[in-house]
Amino acid sequence: MEWLFVVIPFVVLGIGVIFVAFFGGPGGAREAYLTRGGKIFTVAIVVLYVGFGILIPAAVIANRGDALGGVGSLRAESMTPAEHEGKTLFIENCKSCHTLAAVGAHGVTGPDLDDLGGVDKARVLNAIKNGGTGQDRMPADLLTGEDADDVAIYVSQVAGQ
Repeated sequence: MEWLFVVIPFVVLGIGVIFVAFFGGPGGAREAYLTRGGKIFTVAIVVLYVGFGILIPAAVIANRGDALGGVGSLRAESMTPAEHEGKTLFIENCKSCHTLAAVGAHGVTGPDLDDLGGVDKARVLNAIKNGGTGQDRMPADLLTGEDADDVAIYVSQVAGQ
């Protein structure tokens, strides 16, 4: 949201420049402002606001799809229900510590799962059960049962992709 403080002044300045340029310089812009300008300019501004302010963001939001957070080849792949649940659980429980590009996670204490290599389901389940490498940096049995299995399936599918 902080980016708005940078972008809004430039948008306002850009609209001012367009206004001045549209009416042939500062003198023409002043006269147009004082006489309420022409209808063409009013219509053009409305079209610009609708086009850039509503249609473009709506198109971006509509095309996000289920791949929200996916990167590279993961954007186009559809997930099984178990993988989808694993992704959700990973975001809720693991994202703050581990780095995983598939969900945009940039953890600070756990290993980068994209750089580990050989991340298969059994290895992930073992890490969840033992608390990582057993050095008390990760709680043991953070997830259990089907939840642990879903996270293991998801991580083994996306790590390093």
